[in-house]
Amino acid sequence: MKLVIRIALLAAATLGIGASALAQEVRIPKIIKIVVPFSPGGSNDLFARALGQKLSVSLNTPVVVDNRPGAGGAIGAIAVAQAEPDGGTLLLTSVSFVTNAAIQEKPAYDPVKSFAPVALLNRGPMLLIAGKETPYTTSEQVVQAMRTNKNMNYGSAGVGSIGQMATELLNSMARANATHVPYKGISNAVTDMMGGNLQMMITTAASVTGPLKAGQVRPIAVTSQKRSRFMPELPAIAEVVPGFEVESWWGVYAPPKTPRPLVERLNAEIRRIADGAEMRELFERESTEPGTLDVPQFATYVATETAKWRKLAAERGIKSE
Repeated sequence: MKLVIRIALLAAATLGIGASALAQEVRIPKIIKIVVPFSPGGSNDLFARALGQKLSVSLNTPVVVDNRPGAGGAIGAIAVAQAEPDGGTLLLTSVSFVTNAAIQEKPAYDPVKSFAPVALLNRGPMLLIAGKETPYTTSEQVVQAMRTNKNMNYGSAGVGSIGQMATELLNSMARANATHVPYKGISNAVTDMMGGNLQMMITTAASVTGPLKAGQVRPIAVTSQKRSRFMPELPAIAEVVPGFEVESWWGVYAPPKTPRPLVERLNAEIRRIADGAEMRELFERESTEPGTLDVPQFATYVATETAKWRKLAAERGIKSE
């Protein structure tokens, strides 16, 4: 009788484990759509298509890229926030995801609450550059001019762009007040700098690759806390303004309430893909490296970045136009 009871208990326990395992089984969607909230051709689109190709093979399911530009990335972001939480719709976007929301009085989405953070794709320092006709060759000279030269100006891709936010952070930390000149796209700002109309800016290395090689703009420093392996000859701004640090980064997000096991699976696959040779080569063109954060770490990172830029926007009076 005791033997029968033990067998019955063992069978029940086995069935329980099986049911638990089935409950935790990750169901991969029949098709995955990666929404890019900007037009084709930029870094967001390039990274999404490269990731999509490899994720399709890795998960054995079709992956397509859906470009939904508009409202500074808000249209695409909202579409993902409102999608079914089954992993079939993902958002891939840059740090502008948090900076654009930071300058809105009533943002269309909350970077922290409106999404399930999936993975940090890649990250890296930005570059402080000066016009070749300016006298500035060091970050000390640039910072001093930002403090004392009333005509000191800087350009960016627009209000709320990471270029503006990074330079306003430098203004704040250095107790300076360089004047912002917003442009519709970073290429227009770079063109004006080459023409002698802008004195400085903080931008991604990829956005000025050609002008740098041609000597049309002058590299001054990097925005990482320490010198970057991509540009080891350049000092860090933090050597002059201690604590200054800004990263350009790209991340992947899912709709809120997406099952955690699925988010974890996607995180693992994306991190593995990002660390591959082909993706590393792609990232290095942007002077960035693969992200290594797990899901909780990435959630913390997004929350920290969101709080950082919201605080700066409030302090510096940066608002959407």
